[in-house]
Formats: sequence, C-alpha cells, structure tokens
Amino acid sequence: MASEQPSVPAKAKLWNRPGFRALVFQVLLVAVLLYFGLTILGNTLHNLEQRGISTGFGFLNNEAGFGIVMSLIEFNESHTFGRTFLVGLLNTVLVSFLGIILATILGFLFGVARLSRNWIVSRLAAVYIETFRNIPLLLQILFWYFAVLAQLPRPKQSIGIGETVFLNNRGLYMGAPVPEAGFSMTIAAFFIGIIATFFIARWAHKRQDATGKQFHTVWAGIGLIIGLPAVVFLFSGTPLAWDLPVLKGFNFKGGMVIIPELAALLLALSIYTASFIAEIVRSGILSVSHGQTEAAHALGLRNAPTLRLIIIPQAMRVIIPQLTSQYLNLTKNSSLATAVGYPDLVAVFAGTTLNQTGQAVEVIAMTMAVYLTLSLLISFYMNWYNKRKQLVER
Repeated sequence: MASEQPSVPAKAKLWNRPGFRALVFQVLLVAVLLYFGLTILGNTLHNLEQRGISTGFGFLNNEAGFGIVMSLIEFNESHTFGRTFLVGLLNTVLVSFLGIILATILGFLFGVARLSRNWIVSRLAAVYIETFRNIPLLLQILFWYFAVLAQLPRPKQSIGIGETVFLNNRGLYMGAPVPEAGFSMTIAAFFIGIIATFFIARWAHKRQDATGKQFHTVWAGIGLIIGLPAVVFLFSGTPLAWDLPVLKGFNFKGGMVIIPELAALLLALSIYTASFIAEIVRSGILSVSHGQTEAAHALGLRNAPTLRLIIIPQAMRVIIPQLTSQYLNLTKNSSLATAVGYPDLVAVFAGTTLNQTGQAVEVIAMTMAVYLTLSLLISFYMNWYNKRKQLVER
C-alpha cells in the first residue's frame, strides 16, 4: 500500500502576504503626503504670484541696512541679509552651547545635593528645584533682565575690578586678547594637548579593563591642555596683547563686552533647565541599587569616589535619554531671546529681516530648518554617547 505523501500548503496569494500589503500601504501613504505637500506648495506660489510677491532666496544678497548690537563676526549696515542670517545663527548656537554646559553643571550639583544626608543642603537643593522649575521661563528671563541687570549702576558709576573689568547696566566689560606674531604656536599646542588627552584617556580605559589599575587622566589632561600651551606661550615670548575697555563719554570703548541681554537669557535658561536636570540626576542615582554603595563602602571607598566611580556611571544609562530632551528644550527655548532683545536667529532674521523683505515663506522655512538641524545634531550626539555608556555584558 503506497504511503500517503504530506500535503504541500498552497502558496498564499500575493495580496494575502503581509509583507506585500505593508509595502503597498507605505507607498500609498508616501504618495498621498507628496501630493498634499505639492498641492500646498503650488497654492502658496500661486497666491504669492497673484499678490505680486516675489519668491526665491535672492533677497539674501541684498544690503541689510540695519545694525546688530552683538555679533561674533564682523557686521555692519552694509552687509547682506545672508550675513544677518549667519550672525543670528551664531548667536543662537552660542547661547545654546553655553546654556547646555552651565545647566549640566548646575543640574548635577543640585541633583546630588538633593540626596545629601545633610538636612540643610538637601532642603536648599529642594527649594531651588521646586522654585525655578515652577516659574515660567519667560518670567525668569524678564526678572533677570529688568529686576537685576537693569538695576546695576550706569557706566560712570561702574563696579570695577582693578582697571580691566567693569560691570554696569550696559554689560560686563573686559579686556580683549589681541594675538601677536607667534601666538599660533600656543594655539597649536592647545589642540595637540586635546588630541593627546583623548588618546591617553582611551589607553587608560583599556588598561583599567585589562588590569584594574587606574590612571589619573584628569591631571594628565590638565597638564596637557593647560600646562603645555602655557609653557609654549612663555617660551615664545608671551605674544599676546590686551585691548582694555576705557570710559569715553557715556560708555566704555574697546575690549569685549557681555551684553545684559545675553547674560539675562543665559542665566534664565541655565537655571531653569538645571532644575529639571537635577531631578533627572536624582532619579538616575536612585535607580542604582543601594547594594552597590554598600559593596563600595565594604571595599573601603569613601562617599565621593563611590559616587564618581560606581554610582554615576551606572546611573548615566537612566540620565542620558532624559538629558537629551532637556538639551533640545533649552535650544528651542533660546528663541525667547526676542523678549529682551538678544539678537538671536528669531530676532534678527525671522523678525527684522522678514519685516524688511516680506519673504515670509523663505525666512520662516530657513529658521525652521536651522532649529530642526540643531535638534537632530544634538540627538545624534546624545544617542551616540548613550550607546557608548550602555552596559556591556562580558
């Protein structure tokens, strides 16, 4: 008797295959979105043409005709709107970068202090956190600008530190370094120190994984990044002069100045964001088992090394993802600079430039693209850093 052959299931029809259906639906969705976007673009161009409004980015080559109170690059009324865009972009990047650094330092300090066994330190940290994170950021910006910095003395009654630093209601005036011939050697030594510190840190990390022995990378880095350029600077004959601020008429001339608009915005952004980072740090530390602390103390480690070498490294896997969101919020919140007149991208480009040119679509599109790019760059870096800090099974 012939044995029965197992039946072979019939091949599913093309439409019944999940992979094929998913591909079709995705293609249809992309097609609908493209059609929707092209329809909006066509209607916009048609309406602009009907109203006699020119389109394109040719306006970037036109003369701006207005000044900007603060610029990291040379700028005056004769420069173009394209230069205005670059000035606003650099000012936005400056306040965002400085704000992220200061907020991170303050956030970690108050986050750790919040868990201190000292009742006074813990309560003061709690008051700071609960106060500043529950006051709207815009109000904090206005407070620092109008209630604090605007109340400083006028230029003729400036608060002076020696003959080089002066503080008044128009800013903090300091001497500006003027490089002379040979100063490039000091700059080269500085970058060499950074590169050398990077490779030493990698070597120390591998050495610790292999042998368990630590190497004081911090002191080596300080010696290379600060000490090496200082030695080169001295041996090259100190090729650096200083342009000091001098009171002429009703204000100081020369040197460099930190305008009150920048100071108010930076203080508010840093203090406000730090209050959220502090809670993130606290939650990260509490996520680490208390047994880790007890084991460290059993090995003879004090509280500070335990926190630095054991607790914080393990807590970072909880801290970093939330930290990324706060960095993104700080960068986007910098657009509130318009409230106090700080010349960021929104103020000088999406504000003054748009009003003078009328190129609303192009100006707003460029501004949105800048904030999108900055956010994506921050996310890319933080995701890369988060991947490096993840626990790796041995």
